[in-house]
Amino acid sequence: MSTLHLDLSKIISDQSRIITKKIEDCYVSDILGRLKGTADAVVFPINTQEVSDIMKYAHTYSIPVTPRGAGTNLVGSTVPQHGGIVLDFSRMNRILELDPETLTVTVEPGTLLSDLQQYVEQRGLFYPPDPGEKASTIGGNISTNAGGMRAVKYGVTRDYVRGLEAILPDGTVIQAGGKNVKDSSGLSLKNLLIGSEGTLAVLTRCILRLIPKPTVSFSVLIPFNSLQTGIDTVIQLIHQDANPTAIEFVERKVAALGENFLNIQLPYQNAEAFILMTFDGNNEEAVRSNIERVKIAAMKNGALDFLLLTDPQMTENVWKVRGALVKAVEAVSEQEPIDIVVPINRTADFIAYVNQLERESGVRMVSFGHAGDGNVHLCIIRGDRDDSAWQKDLSRVMTKIYTKSHQLGGLPSGEHGIGISKKPYFRMTTNPENLALMRRIKLAFDEKNIMNPGKTYSD
Repeated sequence: MSTLHLDLSKIISDQSRIITKKIEDCYVSDILGRLKGTADAVVFPINTQEVSDIMKYAHTYSIPVTPRGAGTNLVGSTVPQHGGIVLDFSRMNRILELDPETLTVTVEPGTLLSDLQQYVEQRGLFYPPDPGEKASTIGGNISTNAGGMRAVKYGVTRDYVRGLEAILPDGTVIQAGGKNVKDSSGLSLKNLLIGSEGTLAVLTRCILRLIPKPTVSFSVLIPFNSLQTGIDTVIQLIHQDANPTAIEFVERKVAALGENFLNIQLPYQNAEAFILMTFDGNNEEAVRSNIERVKIAAMKNGALDFLLLTDPQMTENVWKVRGALVKAVEAVSEQEPIDIVVPINRTADFIAYVNQLERESGVRMVSFGHAGDGNVHLCIIRGDRDDSAWQKDLSRVMTKIYTKSHQLGGLPSGEHGIGISKKPYFRMTTNPENLALMRRIKLAFDEKNIMNPGKTYSD
């Protein structure tokens, strides 16, 4: 038995929750499995005290620590680059308290998003953040400030985090925020931790804001002759003040991948693009009125039709196709997923540039995403390229794509985070002064640089 195993056994007596031999690849990678790191141990804590004690030990001996939830990230955020300890939170997955008086729920970081949503909805409440991967953990969602399709109406994860319990790299337990609605009491440590990708501290408890569950929901599919027309129309639809829950765009060629993957066919096979929208609320008459305003604006702006999806099976099929697009692309070829965000009014310009680059470079690219907030998801497809050609072509087109988004006022990530794979492009498009400040904040939290080292802004 190794010295590390023996030392960890003094903290965790249950030997089944410590792995130091034959560590499986799934613990040192992300969901794509193409970036792989190394670890000296994988540990499964079950409470705050164990996490604190592990961090004290790691800090004493300057051992790197990589926090891990469900490992569903797409940019290598959970890939340990410098060995050390992988802190797997899959067994800290309890829903600890539902407080209907403050409309909050307190959970452990390993709680799955799908489990939380089901739990609160069964009780007439609603947790709005809705990233595509429902098997992700709440801790992971907070660490990347995950967004999703409903962000256009409800906002992103940050908007629903009321309080956090976190463990600093030296094992100190801190409380940031709480059940209070307002907080103007000093620097917001809570908001520093949200989106930090595990580089500052480890989350052990999360207090989340809830809202009453909407009682009615409708989906709409709007076909267009071109994606440009569809995206241009989105600006007009937003100006209708119709309060849509989601506004998604999908190119025809991308929808076809999802249809083939699921053996489902969407209406309007001759359309070149679709805008998919949802509307929800607690007043059906008001929701239908909003839909009617959007219908009038869409038809005036070039929509081929306006399909209110009243058949539950058709509604389910349409959303299944949208939700399966990344997996559908991955089933055809290895691909690099990108989630650039640009100002809403530059979305069409950015996609037009991507289509032009696709023609010029010969590298196949498909785009879809959240038209309501300018978050464009791209899949850059490898095809039959060998390793050398793929790395060369991928680097070339990604540099051009990130440069263009920066020129349009965009950012390298809307919801996936930076991790490892986006580091070069994040640094390329971020002011040096901003990077220097981020590193100084990192140093204040983590002077030994043991928390998820080598990710995002850190060296």
